[in-house]
Amino acid sequence: MLSLQEISDRMEIEDLMVRYSHAVDTHQWELLDEIFTADAHIDYTAMGGPAGDLASTKTFLAAVMPNFSAFQHMIANSAIRVEGDHATARTMCHNPMVVTGADGHQRLMLCGLWYHDTFVRVDDQWRIRQRIEEKSYMFVAPPADAVMS
Repeated sequence: MLSLQEISDRMEIEDLMVRYSHAVDTHQWELLDEIFTADAHIDYTAMGGPAGDLASTKTFLAAVMPNFSAFQHMIANSAIRVEGDHATARTMCHNPMVVTGADGHQRLMLCGLWYHDTFVRVDDQWRIRQRIEEKSYMFVAPPADAVMS
């Protein structure tokens, strides 16, 4: 049976991952400072992005996310393992995004991935020290008007 501390740790880690999704989906890059450690390593290369530190990740997201007119980061099925002040998790992410192509048509891009996270408790707060994406799938649908004709 899980102890109250283990239950609390898991809930705090799950909340941290949800806060990441909300920060990205609302373009609140400054909130990432409360989610990641100052020395965090973030690797988006599996889905075509960069790998780097927190500052370069915030710069990347601020430059790239405005290219999408709609998006959501939905997470689920986290397998969390807590060992004292350290934890790891593998979490599913479904990330639909709408992108406008060079032809002016909007396309739905579906991204499925796994987050492989390493967490550390800093000043009694959980933070992500490392996030590595693992690609599951990426699909770009044809424009809706092309499907309708």
